[in-house]
Amino acid sequence: MRNKGGIMRNTTYIMGVPFDVIKMEEASDKVMRFFEDGGCHIICTPNPEIVMRAQEDSRLMDILKAADMVVPDGIGVVWASKLNKVKIKERVAGYDLCHSLFRKMAKEGRSVYFFGGAPGVAHKAAEKMTKQYPGLKIVGTRNGYFSTSDEKEIIRDIKRLSPDLLLVGLGSPKQEKWIYENLRFTGAKAAIGVGGSFDVMAGNVKRAPKAFQKLGLEWFYRLLCQPSRIVRMMQLPKFAIKVLLSKKG
Repeated sequence: MRNKGGIMRNTTYIMGVPFDVIKMEEASDKVMRFFEDGGCHIICTPNPEIVMRAQEDSRLMDILKAADMVVPDGIGVVWASKLNKVKIKERVAGYDLCHSLFRKMAKEGRSVYFFGGAPGVAHKAAEKMTKQYPGLKIVGTRNGYFSTSDEKEIIRDIKRLSPDLLLVGLGSPKQEKWIYENLRFTGAKAAIGVGGSFDVMAGNVKRAPKAFQKLGLEWFYRLLCQPSRIVRMMQLPKFAIKVLLSKKG
């Protein structure tokens, strides 16, 4: 399977969503190549919750199918692929993909724009990432609280700064839909929907310890820290049951 620019893709389907069978370093290398091919590219990072939402949101499903790269931001997606002939090699979390990109972009002097989060969060995240990755050019930030009338101004600001990479943290599915509708007007070469990553980058939210990450229990750590997430977490067993039933069929 080829995407725009003629780059080969190896994909596997989970409940209709095409996931790239790709490792972290391969994924960030591919995004770096996107910067050079003259197009504008959408990278999506679905977890089981987003896959479940796409079953009822046809527009979200269409966007996931149209994206240039779709990586598994959730151990549940990796598990589900084990039931397929083509299996996903490893989890490629959106947060980790950003850091992998920042390391490479800093060496080449590439630029990025942070859009999303509560007031002040993207700016704080940008300050911390600039210190962590000397050479990384974070050319602009904008919080995710805006009205329809603000959108043209936001798009003009991004286009004026013309970043290589646009990170959009508006939560799913709003961020995927915003990217799909507006990326071509921003002048950015690639965009990734990053959910709440700016809060973690800013230090406002702690990420799960490495042990939880390695065991695929980052979701459980978040639940321990935020019990109110229990309603969202109920999508995980529903996802597992639906995957198993689809294979029996």
